[in-house]
Amino acid sequence: MFIDTHVHLNAEQYEDDLSEVINRALAADVKEMVVVGFDQQTIIRAMELIEEYDFLYAAIGWHPVDAIDCTEEDLQWIEKLAAHPKVVAIGETGLDYHWDKSPKDVQQELLRKQVQLAKRVNLPIVIHNREATEDCVRILREEHAEEVGGVMHCFSGSVETAKICIKMNFMISLGGPITFKNAKKPKEVATAIPLQYLMIETDAPYLAPHPNRGKRNEPSLVPLVAEEIARLKGLPVEEVARKTTENAHRFFKIKA
Repeated sequence: MFIDTHVHLNAEQYEDDLSEVINRALAADVKEMVVVGFDQQTIIRAMELIEEYDFLYAAIGWHPVDAIDCTEEDLQWIEKLAAHPKVVAIGETGLDYHWDKSPKDVQQELLRKQVQLAKRVNLPIVIHNREATEDCVRILREEHAEEVGGVMHCFSGSVETAKICIKMNFMISLGGPITFKNAKKPKEVATAIPLQYLMIETDAPYLAPHPNRGKRNEPSLVPLVAEEIARLKGLPVEEVARKTTENAHRFFKIKA
């Protein structure tokens, strides 16, 4: 059994065939999925999906690219929704310095507020980090994010950074890029970091693993991520599936 710990089934790319996508995931032994909402529209849809499907859970937060659009009312709304028993994390939040829609100081302030929110509702944090590692780690430290812990989603950093995050009570989640031929850092991380600190995800519909790179991703492909981790570690894929599922259940407090 696999669990896709970060998927956007609430994306418009699935509007026409969501039930088929979900059925393909179940057929591939992907038995649970965490649907991530990151703005008003996607949070609303994530909450609808977790009511409709027993095996779906939600993480809800506000994406750093759109930080400039987030209001105090939005954060109060997220905090209220977080009381739902199938909301298992706050996020994705974090920092993204690749796009310039939201100024860095606005992103940083919103990250702080969402870490504080996560601590109030006692849920872990899902972190999106793009080209902002130093600031991201610094803010997580300053806000004592280790009190609730979190996950570095679709991790693309170094082994050294992964170890720093693990010391802060964070998990490392690997996605489709680990299967790319030129993905040096994710492969190094998968090799060096003990399995007890790893989770797997698709980030679907984005970042489809090889040989589907460039196509629409979907949760049925998360076993390809597990297979690459198994290859790099010299383990049976069944062991990777079992351990990453156990990790996800413990992290998200999902009862098996």
